[in-house]
Amino acid sequence: MASYYYLIASLPELRADGEMPITYSEFLNCCQSNVSDSDYELLENLTLSSTEGPLVSEWAKFYGMLKKELSYQRSVNLGKSYSSAYDKDGFISQVVGSALSAKNPLEAEKILLEYEFENLDSLVGLHMFDDHVLFGYAIKLKLLERLSCFEQDKGQAEFKSLFDGIQQRVYSL
Repeated sequence: MASYYYLIASLPELRADGEMPITYSEFLNCCQSNVSDSDYELLENLTLSSTEGPLVSEWAKFYGMLKKELSYQRSVNLGKSYSSAYDKDGFISQVVGSALSAKNPLEAEKILLEYEFENLDSLVGLHMFDDHVLFGYAIKLKLLERLSCFEQDKGQAEFKSLFDGIQQRVYSL
């Protein structure tokens, strides 16, 4: 297990309710000369669905359960059956339920993001300057990167356009 005192201490803080202070590309540039080739390759290929790397396998179990619960509750809300069996976690079910009842999709994403950050903090635990912290940071950065793709003004414009189209169809009947 490598120690990354300088690297981790030099990275900006990531917050679920904050902006992305550094891009993933900038993060990789910081890591390139400070981590082993094998860790760098894992970081370079990291996605939210990755399963290899320190901390990543534990994250993958949690993230898989979260995605299955989202699929299950969305299916139920649409009146469809969900045929896949999975291990149900009561707390994940509760968080997903509150996210799906949020007033808009962006708010739902923020609820899930907060929960994902809390879970990552729990997985990192008492690790301080090692690969667990580094990979936890990388996953948080990937989550923030995903959230930054949501553009509220563009989303509202698209919703208004779709809604106007539906209204026109209804009025033409």
